Amino acid sequence: MSETDMSKYEKKIEVRNIRMEDISEIMKLSNRCFPGMEGWKREQLESHIRIFPEGQFCVEYEDKIIGSCSSLMVDFDEYDDQHTWNVITDNGYITNHDPNGFNLYGIEVMVDPEYRRMKIGHRLYEARKELARQLNLQSIIIGGRIPNYHKHRDEMSPREYVAAVEKHSIYDPVLSFQLMEGFTIKRINTRYLPDDKASDSFATLMEWSNIDYLPKSKRVYRASFPVRICAIQYMMKKIDSFSDFTKQIEYYVDVAADFGSDFAVFPELFTTQLMSFLEEKRPDQAVRRLATYTEQYIELFTELAVRYNVNIVGGSHFVEEDGNIYNVAYLFRRDGTIEKQLKIHATPNERKWWGISEGNEIHVFDTDCGKIAIQICYDIEFPELARIAVDQGANIIFVPFCTDDRQGYLRVRYCAQARAIENQVYTCIAGTVGNLTHVQNMDIQYAQSGIFSPSDFGFARDGIVGECDANVDTVVVGDVDLEKLRRSRNTGSVRQLRDRRRDLYRIEFKNLKLE
Repeated sequence: MSETDMSKYEKKIEVRNIRMEDISEIMKLSNRCFPGMEGWKREQLESHIRIFPEGQFCVEYEDKIIGSCSSLMVDFDEYDDQHTWNVITDNGYITNHDPNGFNLYGIEVMVDPEYRRMKIGHRLYEARKELARQLNLQSIIIGGRIPNYHKHRDEMSPREYVAAVEKHSIYDPVLSFQLMEGFTIKRINTRYLPDDKASDSFATLMEWSNIDYLPKSKRVYRASFPVRICAIQYMMKKIDSFSDFTKQIEYYVDVAADFGSDFAVFPELFTTQLMSFLEEKRPDQAVRRLATYTEQYIELFTELAVRYNVNIVGGSHFVEEDGNIYNVAYLFRRDGTIEKQLKIHATPNERKWWGISEGNEIHVFDTDCGKIAIQICYDIEFPELARIAVDQGANIIFVPFCTDDRQGYLRVRYCAQARAIENQVYTCIAGTVGNLTHVQNMDIQYAQSGIFSPSDFGFARDGIVGECDANVDTVVVGDVDLEKLRRSRNTGSVRQLRDRRRDLYRIEFKNLKLE
């Protein structure tokens, strides 16, 4: 089997600034999103781009714009509490945009009805929040519609309706979403949008406060860079079909997304669960049959990463390329792109039972949460690989693993913790538990997944950000702070990266490829 062409499964999704050539498509989008209301005019959108281009965002998916949002900067103290949309936007042209303002005012968010439930709105709100941080603004303010209010206006006032939504006794597609995005309600405005019949022209004035705001300066300063990791301790058990596998995988991705995770990390060789219904007794033949599921596996994880808006370290999977079988870890980014890392060191067991070939490239991957590396199980036991990855900029090393006994597990764990200390880097291990009684060489597993930090002031006391209970079907979720890591490398009690005696020793590469 030739190498799998991953590009045909990539579904590119990108949040970017709006350009002049996007205007026709965005005008059509506004008509689809708000039927019965006045949509954007070309001259309004042109004015947005000319006056404040960095405040206008869209989401492009497979070369189609499926969401957009517009905003301007204001000094909100200059506006009346009961302002209208037309006043705050200068009738939609934002000519009142104030480059010296203290607040980002969001005037519109649109998501194509055919692409909802893909967290498109969340991506747009995150883009606004990042812009507010970059510009050192106090807050983001929005006038939010309450489009389900018309269903209840005969029985309750707008204030009562908003209170019910806050208590989750009523669902409103706009207000419920904005509350989940961290916005707080300041007041209710009347006659905000006269043509918004569904909201009866009412709107909730809401605010998100920028905790990084520095009141004495416009200088951008990053107080922290939190990244949330969900390590999945995956239960291996007999299944009857790929559909059973899909349900189990999606459950875990959903859990990771519900916790707001930036990364969901699956274990090494968890796809060998598929062997439980393949009924192939010879291990060397079973892995080749397993490899035939590579394209289904890639398609599944690409879809889940985009749909749930979480970067997925897809454990590892046996892949056949040019007649050889490799143990491959894939990174499925939430923007729809895909990368892979081959296992560099095959264990004696892998060579004996499955005839696994070894990779010869070390990759460090760019993500929306900084640079990361993936080192599969045995690879973390070779300190040179982690040092190489960190020298190329990695801040987190993900270690999918599969071990059948406590001794093997502890080798992975102790080495992952050692790499975290040696390289002032975060490491995360995710392993399999349970058993596959019908699969040769996959009898039992032992794991206690965890997230580890350097050992110094400012980090977790024992260098353990979080860990699972051993040998149960569960996850561990933990936050790591990349800004704290950066500062520790410069001013920590010890500075292993800076204090190396490069005059005495260095790592030399032979046939190993670096990318």
